[in-house]
Amino acid sequence: MTGIILSGGKNVRMGRNKAFIEINGERIIERTIRLFQRHFSEIILVTNEPLDYLDFDVKIVTDLIKGKSSLGGIYTGLFHASSDHALVVACDMPFIDETFIGYMIDSIGAHDIVVPNPPDGLQPLHAIYSKRCLPHIKNLIRKDRLKITGFYKKSKTLIIPPDVIQSFDSWETMFLNVNSRQDLQEL
Repeated sequence: MTGIILSGGKNVRMGRNKAFIEINGERIIERTIRLFQRHFSEIILVTNEPLDYLDFDVKIVTDLIKGKSSLGGIYTGLFHASSDHALVVACDMPFIDETFIGYMIDSIGAHDIVVPNPPDGLQPLHAIYSKRCLPHIKNLIRKDRLKITGFYKKSKTLIIPPDVIQSFDSWETMFLNVNSRQDLQEL
């Protein structure tokens, strides 16, 4: 399996690259890569600023189709992945849980998508996708319909329910992301 980190955002609300924010003495991107190295033989970083990441031991790729938001990033990462499945996460999630990643991997079976569904809704930027999703994603991009969940109904999707998530994340921090200075202060 491949691990894909999406780091293509414009960081407008934060004013700086969110991947390089330090939480508990470690940059978010470094923590994510460290966790991914334990699970994935291939790590792909999708970014429009590749020079910022040259110090990391990951495969760096840029969007195949520019300006298509996170859906375009997922498409690019899956396209370049050598594995049939990939876990995709956003670069601004400081509390990704390694045990939960293992649970997600173990849950794949014959599914094309494994996505957590905590009480606040689906987490498409902390989900596993199969390369079989590529045609569906490309079709959405072609129509400029960039909602990630837009292709879920056309795929074999396993939704991880809130009670299972709660057993891994009783503090409800696993899917938090840092989008603004206020988010950072709250953390």
